Amino acid sequence: MSDTIFISEDQLVSELWARDVRFLMGKRSAISTPQLTVSQLVAALAQSEDPRARFSLIPLFLRHPEYSADVTAADKALSTQASQLTLRFYYTAAVFLQRKYRARIIHIMGEQPQLADLFSKKLGVLSNKSPNDALIQLAKQHHALTGQFVNWLGTYEHAADVWLRQMELQKA
Repeated sequence: MSDTIFISEDQLVSELWARDVRFLMGKRSAISTPQLTVSQLVAALAQSEDPRARFSLIPLFLRHPEYSADVTAADKALSTQASQLTLRFYYTAAVFLQRKYRARIIHIMGEQPQLADLFSKKLGVLSNKSPNDALIQLAKQHHALTGQFVNWLGTYEHAADVWLRQMELQKA
């Protein structure tokens, strides 16, 4: 495993905005090009102390499904099991949300590559279910493996909904 990457919350906001993911608000740098590699950004988001930064992984993957190629490297770079679980659950949520909102995403952005299902088996989730059923099962597993009493399903859906509405506004 590599060293933990510490990035300021403001830099994370700037990195997301530079990649057309206007999900988090905060102080952004004037630089409009990404400064981090995709795997560095993904790892930094997964290990952020800010829950909003962590769940911004979902819109990042929905906006850039091509980033799935960098997810394994980011996963290996994470130094804690908690950060790995964060990345794996939010990435898998993005996989199922992309399926669920496929028509809406195509309307906004055109045809996009499908996110590769990298973690559902490791997380104990059946990916051959309907997207809604898979998300429900994923949320239950998220609770079971983390012990956190959070409305995980609502968290996944909220991240996708906020991002989709923002993208629809941008397109209008």
